[in-house]
Amino acid sequence: MVKQNAIKVFEEKKVRTLWDSETEEWYFSVVDVVAILTDSENPRRYWSDLKRKLAKEGSQLYAEIVQLKMLSSDGKYYKTDVATTQQLFRLIQSIPSPKVEPFKLWMAQVAKERLDQMQDPELSIKQAMEDYKRLGYSDNWINQRLKSIEIRKELTDEWKRRGLQEGVQFATLTDIIYQSWADKTAKEYKQFKGLKKENLRDNMTNKELVLNMLAELSTKEISEATQPETFDYHKDVAKRGGNIAREARLRLEEETGIPVISPLSARDYLQIENQAED
Repeated sequence: MVKQNAIKVFEEKKVRTLWDSETEEWYFSVVDVVAILTDSENPRRYWSDLKRKLAKEGSQLYAEIVQLKMLSSDGKYYKTDVATTQQLFRLIQSIPSPKVEPFKLWMAQVAKERLDQMQDPELSIKQAMEDYKRLGYSDNWINQRLKSIEIRKELTDEWKRRGLQEGVQFATLTDIIYQSWADKTAKEYKQFKGLKKENLRDNMTNKELVLNMLAELSTKEISEATQPETFDYHKDVAKRGGNIAREARLRLEEETGIPVISPLSARDYLQIENQAED
């Protein structure tokens, strides 16, 4: 499953969701939905009681509920009961609430927005901008991040054209690129920033994003020029692309005396920006 975390908002209340690009399904956090519909002080207990009720009734819906990892308020990911749009439509019929009908309309709108985005990529970009803005990122950083997404996709499209497989091969080449320009694998880079499950690029500074873009763009351009036929050759291309960004990094550090690779996470530098504005 290729999953994309997202936060949706219904009447100013957050609903954690995951988009599965393979099945083209939204998965909604059941506890978040229960909290909205019931206004319960303990939505987890309400959902636990409802699960027992459904199990006793032999409901097929209960058997269909799965668990996926979602971001919690403490910044960590935990397995959470989730339901697809169709399952959620059936589930909320068991919850007496005046918000059920408005919530159904809201879910239909969420599904429509995703279909619109699939047909018009510009809408996806607009949604990404709104999501990053809501998290507190600056316009300058958002522009860099969106550009980095575009360049990353161009690189992975090139790898796919050369017959490489997503998963281990993509991860191996990405590690080589990081190691070449930043002297750290993806895992070491995340550890340096104190990250666990968070997205590394979402926690890069502008300088880090720019140099990583240079590394990935260079790798793509070299691949197109040399047309590697073996995985070992692809690894060599990834190293060469990363080295181009490494030279730029070392030159910049020499000129400024400031390390480019920062231990700051997004939470850290957003805090710094907010304090500077105050």
